Amino acid sequence: MVEMRNMVWLVRGYVVVSVLTLVTMVVFRNDAAMVPDSVWVRGTLVAVASLVTWLFAARAARGERKMLLRLRIVTSIMLVAIVVIIALPGLFPLWFKLEQGVCGLLLLPVVVQLNRRPADRR
Repeated sequence: MVEMRNMVWLVRGYVVVSVLTLVTMVVFRNDAAMVPDSVWVRGTLVAVASLVTWLFAARAARGERKMLLRLRIVTSIMLVAIVVIIALPGLFPLWFKLEQGVCGLLLLPVVVQLNRRPADRR
């Protein structure tokens, strides 16, 4: 299924961005303005969640219907959380909001595709 392969690649991109963010957090760990506690918590959770999401996507691509449902739920929740993160004033630094925006752009087509009505899917 071509569309499922594309979704897996988008989720892989989400994993890469999330892990690179975690590496950035470690590199700049001594700069509390750049990596406040809120970034540590959210960044770590996102990195772990991205790996779980990738697992769901890979298994869904192999035809496991339960994984497709889990992928739909997790990506939708993450996308809503990203919108909230970006909208919250002052809690997260600009660089992190931009990173979350990139993650959101990677997840948006996945969420749209997964939530289409079955007649609309190709």
